[in-house]
Amino acid sequence: MVRQKKAPAARRRPMSREEALARQERQQRRRELEQESRELAKGPIDLPFFILVMLLTGVGLVMLLSASFPSAYYETDGQNPMSYFIRQGVFAIMGVAAMLFIGKINYQRFRGLAKPLLYLAVILLILVIVPGNPLAITRNNATRWLGIPGTSLQFQPSEIAKLAVVIYFADSISKKKDRMQTFRYGIAPYAVLLIVLAALVGIEPHLSGAILIMGAGAVMMLVGGIHWRWVGLAMGAAGLLLYLVLGVIGYNASRIEMWHNPWLDPQGAGYQLRQSLITIGSGGLWGVGLGKSRQKFLYLPEEHNDFIFAIVCEELGLIGATVIMLLFAALILRGFWIALHARDRFGSLMVVGVMTLVGLQTFLNIGVVTGLLPTTGISLPFFSYGGTALSIQLAEMGIVLSVSRQMKPTKAG
Repeated sequence: MVRQKKAPAARRRPMSREEALARQERQQRRRELEQESRELAKGPIDLPFFILVMLLTGVGLVMLLSASFPSAYYETDGQNPMSYFIRQGVFAIMGVAAMLFIGKINYQRFRGLAKPLLYLAVILLILVIVPGNPLAITRNNATRWLGIPGTSLQFQPSEIAKLAVVIYFADSISKKKDRMQTFRYGIAPYAVLLIVLAALVGIEPHLSGAILIMGAGAVMMLVGGIHWRWVGLAMGAAGLLLYLVLGVIGYNASRIEMWHNPWLDPQGAGYQLRQSLITIGSGGLWGVGLGKSRQKFLYLPEEHNDFIFAIVCEELGLIGATVIMLLFAALILRGFWIALHARDRFGSLMVVGVMTLVGLQTFLNIGVVTGLLPTTGISLPFFSYGGTALSIQLAEMGIVLSVSRQMKPTKAG
């Protein structure tokens, strides 16, 4: 048997002198940028943004203490009415420490987390929906949490998925520039990824989480340079999908009906929204006073969680609630101001993604509590009970502070 000789491997064309010089210049430029980034990373954080974060965290803890102690008293048989507040306070301290630590890191290092964090998020989202998984936790007919056996530590993988989308999109989009205008490179890969993640979250079911992931990703794609026509098509497709889910398939149809008129079933499906509206109306202009809410005494469901803003309205009134909404608006606007003055596209896109999450989540929560939107499970950033969620939110604020250290200089006045 005659053996055939292997064809010689194709040799690479030797690099010309001009190409070698160009490569050396690119490498030198990259080293200079890395050195410049390391020097700029030692700059000061954006103080107004930091103060706003601490204000909202502090006020959120005070309102959580006020809203949660009746439920905590009842659940612990009067032994520890501050149990919710203490646990939230511990996670707040951990979150602030994480925010300050992350704020000192050169944000260019976050590029290395883009793919590993995305893979981790997908794995965790799959674990949540695997039938019979002992780590999965079900509440109110929704399986959205994973817990560590033998401990009280629980978290929602969707929180990690939101952060993963922000970092991965920022890293990938910042490298493409003009190619974001094309369907193959600028639309298809990101749209498929968003659909997969949103589908995994929606199966739990967690409609609000899916909306947050889709919303943050879409805004980052728009800022990254996709054409407006793709935005219009995406909004049309999202509207059609929402109509099919809510109107045709009938997902949470009772919630839609009770949203239109909660008094159709005041003791059943419409009870939560009805009690929320009563709670808000009870506050009037100035409120009944901090700590003096009546509806939190087991009348309003989820008073320390998704519907804590209703307690804010009752105790602080329209004036106090408006001040808190203005604090959220100031935080979001300041975040986007940092994005506008970021040193590069990667930092700018990360801040846009983080602040879109905060802004969209705040709007959805307040919209649900006030009856502007159908009732769905979504928390109020910095206020609602949930230690791991608060820690992750504060860690995301650390990313914004890290980018703020390397902002472009602005003209005074």
